[in-house]
This record gives sequence, structure tokens and C-alpha cells, in this order.
Amino acid sequence: MTGHTGFKGAWLSQMLRLFGAEVTGYALAPPTDPSLYQLLDLAHEMTSVIGDVRDFSALKAAFDKAQPEIVLHLAAQPIVLTGYSDPRGTYDTNVMGTVNLLECVRGAASVRSVVNVTTDKVYRRHEKAQEYHEEDVLNGFDPYSNSKSCSELVTSCYVNSFFAAGQPPVSTMRAANVIGGGDFAANRIIPDCVRAKRTQKPLVLRNPHAVRPYQYVLEPLVAYLLLAMRQCEEPALAGAYNIGPGAEGCVRTEEIVRLFQQATTAPETIAQPNAAAPYESDFLSLDCAKAREKLHWQPTLSVAQAVALTAQWVDAWLGGEDLKAFSRAQIAFFLQEWAKQGCA
Repeated sequence: MTGHTGFKGAWLSQMLRLFGAEVTGYALAPPTDPSLYQLLDLAHEMTSVIGDVRDFSALKAAFDKAQPEIVLHLAAQPIVLTGYSDPRGTYDTNVMGTVNLLECVRGAASVRSVVNVTTDKVYRRHEKAQEYHEEDVLNGFDPYSNSKSCSELVTSCYVNSFFAAGQPPVSTMRAANVIGGGDFAANRIIPDCVRAKRTQKPLVLRNPHAVRPYQYVLEPLVAYLLLAMRQCEEPALAGAYNIGPGAEGCVRTEEIVRLFQQATTAPETIAQPNAAAPYESDFLSLDCAKAREKLHWQPTLSVAQAVALTAQWVDAWLGGEDLKAFSRAQIAFFLQEWAKQGCA
């Protein structure tokens, strides 16, 4: 796995360890302080290699040593606003990082399945109240989104050029915004809520009326693992997939904040739109029918449940609880709810 020290990567690493998997991660040092990776003490749970996906030699050395069967590519520069301030670094990481990873796969006999995680922002914007489909044109507007569109194109090129026989099967997953405990990134709404709660300072909303699809962090992680497993046996399943919530999960920024405030004690908010801020889409929603049909995957939790679990984790962190045990309990709870749908 690449990107294991990030927010989603740390949750995925913890989940894989609970499943008994042998996990090797390759990523930069944790991008935030505090970080979920460190709070869960994952360095002692797995083989962790601190390195840059832009460094092909280092990546290949780690890859060849691990001899992986399943490859999950999560390493990325994941923040829209950082893409504006550092476009070159964003493209280097998100495009050449994908090239480097697929070059490692191309020369490896051990690999049975590859999933490249991108984003729901890869599509050419239409700013209409309609969902994006996997067949829609890829052309993300801003540097981050566009670099992820390029990562999709790189993946498609490698499939056509080197993995056309479906060996190994290679897929991309375009996941909607995720929320959950342990996200401390800058310029994300729930981490901003957490910082406001911790400091007891008012939360400033940059874009309160923007509509985004929000899902609990474990929703797409289960989808990644489900696809990685299923395409080993059925290579024809490989392709591009949207992974996001149902229509009720597409809510305004101000609504996700209100849900967080209802779930825990949090300071007031101040709506302060910034007309000079870099562009971010006002509406984004995904059609996930393909994942439902081909993978039998569907969203498990409502957006209110996702926010409640996030708030519970934050309260446990601020209360000094055993976060490893608490996070494992949240994973167990989610998997029980997921199994109730008949997806397990």
C-alpha cells in the first residue's frame, strides 16, 4: 500500500491488520501533527517504509522487497487549496507517483490485483444538479483535481499498453469526500470543526452553501478491498468506479457543520465567504450504480451516523481514551452494519 501514513491509509492499515493481512506501507512521514498513524502506533503493526513516491528507485526497492499480491495506491497530495499553492509538487506526486507505482507493478510477477484511488473531482465540471457517471469526461478544473484526472489517464494507458490481457487487473476508484476520526488535514471542514472545538474558537465557513457528497471513511475502504479481492477472480470487473453516498449524503457545508455541533459540544460558526478564494465546485454528486451492480457494494451509514461516529472518536481522543481499541471497535461496528445489508 502507498499512502499508509495519511488519514485514509491509517484506517485502511488498521483494518487490514485486523483481518490478519501482512501489510507493507510506503509513504512520506505523517503529514499532520497529530496524526492518526501515530496515534494508532501503526509503525509497530506493519512494515512501514518512509519514502516519496516520486523517488522511483526507493519505491521499487521497497516494492520488490515486499513482493505484494494486492497493491492499493493511496499516496497523493490530496488537498485542493494546496494544489493551487504548489501545483508542480501536486502534479509530481499525483501523476508521476502513479507512473512510478505502475512501473513497479509492470515488472512484478507477484501482483494479482491493483486499485488506484483517485477522487470524485476528476470530472469536467458542469455545475448542474445532476450526478457524475464513470463515462463522463475527465478534466478536473483545479491543479489537484486535474492531476487526479491525469492519474486516471495514466492508469488507463498502462492497462491498454501493458495489462491488456487483464493480468494483473487494474482499477481506479473515484471516492467522494470522507469523514471520520483522526483527520487533521488543513482546509477540510470536519478537521476545521475539530480544531475549533479543541481551541474553543468560532469556526469560519469559507463556502457554507457548497454541496458535497460526504461518506464515512470506512465506506470507500471496504469498496477498495472488495474490488481488489473480486477482480483477482474476475478480471473483467476491473475498471473505473464511483464510490459515494446516496442522495441524502449530498449536503451543504453548513449542514455537515450543524450535524457535528449536534453530536458534540462545539463553538459557533461564522459564515464568511471569500470571493477572492480559489475556485471550488458548488455542487458535486456521484452516480454509484456501477459499484452497486458489479460489486454489490452500497453505502452503509447515513451522513448523520458518519458525523456521529466522527464526533465520538474526537471526544475519545480529547478524553485520553485508548484510541487503538476505540478505532477497532468502530471498525467492528461498521462491518456489522455493512454485513446486515447482505454485502459480506
